[in-house]
Amino acid sequence: MRKRLFEIIEASRGEDRASSVYDAFMIVLIVVSLIPLAVKGEHPALVALDKACACIFALDYLARLSTADFKYKSASVLSFVRYPFSFMAIIDLLSILPSFTAINGSFKVLRLMRMFRAMRILRVFKIARYSRSVKIIGRVFRRSKDALVAVGSLALAYVLISALVILNLEPDSFDSFFEAVYWATVSLTTMGYGDIYPVTTTGRVFTMLSAVFGIAIVALPSGIITAGYMSELTKEQEQTEEEIT
Repeated sequence: MRKRLFEIIEASRGEDRASSVYDAFMIVLIVVSLIPLAVKGEHPALVALDKACACIFALDYLARLSTADFKYKSASVLSFVRYPFSFMAIIDLLSILPSFTAINGSFKVLRLMRMFRAMRILRVFKIARYSRSVKIIGRVFRRSKDALVAVGSLALAYVLISALVILNLEPDSFDSFFEAVYWATVSLTTMGYGDIYPVTTTGRVFTMLSAVFGIAIVALPSGIITAGYMSELTKEQEQTEEEIT
């Protein structure tokens, strides 16, 4: 019975209808559970909705804990000790606890900061467990991490160098290096809020050049991720065809 429970709560590969239904239900539930966070205040109906979702998430957590030996393919009791410290288990727990502070008033320590309410947004990361597309993107990031780290380093260097240049070109417009870094960051992303900007001709020319280079740098990770995603889809399709044949 526990083995069948494990097969249902684990992400479906398509052939298990019960598991597919469970995955779809949990994705919908995760989205619904975020609705109370979009409303200011504590409406009774939304509080009840949040508590109901939290209870279902808690049952899911307990079910996964009780079948940890199947997950790690080991009958040792260490499997049940290891699971609570896994990344997804920690995400599950942190997304559930803030809701239970409203049920049990004894959790005074957890209610000291309002940030615990916002921690329920961590539920969105639970979708990674049920969504095939999110899992593919996760594999793309892992396999492309070297290229992404290189691009990230290039972007960081661009921001710092641009900040240093603009701070010296426009000492009257930027009061600190942090303001220059802020300006360089919004220039890199081509957002340009307009709250801090150069006023001299030299500074504006540098800003135009900086914006052009910023577009190129921002485009690099998009190409890497897209290429990796297409590669992963091709591999999955080939594996599916091999299993069929």
